[in-house]
Amino acid sequence: MKICIKNGLVINPATNLEQVTNIFIEDGHVVFIGEKEDVGYRVIDATNKWVIPGLVDLHVHLREPGFTHKEDIKSGCCAAARGGVTTMCCMPNTEPVVDNECIVEYIKIKAMRANGVNVIPIGAITKGQQGQTITDISKMKDAGICAISEDGKTVMNSSIMKQAMLCAAELDIPVFSHAEDMALIGGSMNEGDNAMLFGIKGIGREAEEIIIARDMILARHTGSKLHICHVSTRGGAELIEFAKSLGVQVTAETAPHYFVLDDTALSDFDANKKMNPPLRTKDDVEAIRDALKNGIIDNIATDHAPHQEEEKNVPIQHAPFGVIGLETSFAISYTYLVKTKFLSAIELVRKMSTIPASIINIDKGNIDVGKVADIAIIDVNQSYIIDNKDFVSKACNTPFNNMEVFGVVNYTLVNGKIIYENFNSSN
Repeated sequence: MKICIKNGLVINPATNLEQVTNIFIEDGHVVFIGEKEDVGYRVIDATNKWVIPGLVDLHVHLREPGFTHKEDIKSGCCAAARGGVTTMCCMPNTEPVVDNECIVEYIKIKAMRANGVNVIPIGAITKGQQGQTITDISKMKDAGICAISEDGKTVMNSSIMKQAMLCAAELDIPVFSHAEDMALIGGSMNEGDNAMLFGIKGIGREAEEIIIARDMILARHTGSKLHICHVSTRGGAELIEFAKSLGVQVTAETAPHYFVLDDTALSDFDANKKMNPPLRTKDDVEAIRDALKNGIIDNIATDHAPHQEEEKNVPIQHAPFGVIGLETSFAISYTYLVKTKFLSAIELVRKMSTIPASIINIDKGNIDVGKVADIAIIDVNQSYIIDNKDFVSKACNTPFNNMEVFGVVNYTLVNGKIIYENFNSSN
């Protein structure tokens, strides 16, 4: 299909373009940007809308194989499309674990049968995520992984982690670090530094910061590319800044809940606000925002972690960790970072699309001529109330329920094909 996206504010950080113009798409690629005849094209009127490269989410749990009652690849892809996400990386803590090329191939086949969203698996660091034996990373890379991670767990044996980093460096893929010293969390329910104010035992920031420091030291000595997942503390951001000053190849992400919510939100004991790492203090929230602004934290991801409603509808200390975010990440980020003038429009798009694509070395996050047309069209002037009963995900465990946000995704295109269209928008 030939498509012309007309009169939208095109924001493309890869070329520093921020201009009201037209994008012409043929055979899945951008063929022209500017003014020309649109006869023969399906015209999408994007007046007063943002036209941006599709979002790239580096940190998603799709729960398949093994936990498809929570989410599956098809439903996760639908949630992604609704949120303007055109590429996402799924974590390996499934059942069975993504620790061999056969599971990688399974995920890729299932993704091909979904709606078109690009799904790129991340392989486990150790077999069965048991922390004992390194997986065959080379075979998994050949099958299509973009990185390795033990997300959900931490490789506590530093020797094994070093071996994995050396292998990853040789294969030129990043290591995604779930930074959590397991020895410091045994038996606690992980609810934030001030959780004791509410009679709940919490986990201190040292559990996160110790592993950040260790993994950055290992990265420095192995020459590997290290990506720190879901940074939530001021100390973590300071450690990353120090490592970057030393020339360590380190990047970092955070999630919307860490720059919007602080641990006082737990006063209602809502298990939908229980995630790992936990909500931190107001000072940490301020530090995470600052780190996003100054480039210490490179990108925004969701850590989309679906659970069934009944799993979360229990006393908070018994509920599983995790919140969802694919459908709301852009709107929350826009509302709390751009409308507040903390980030510019192009800075936000860079952190949600262009930079994450570069971290895993894929040719995405760019809607220049000749590039694949993975595009989101978003009405940033339209507000809505987040309603957890309205999600297309199988799950509803958002910490942002009933919050008013700005930024309604009108269209999502992958490979030049419209995979999501919001018929209820003002468009």
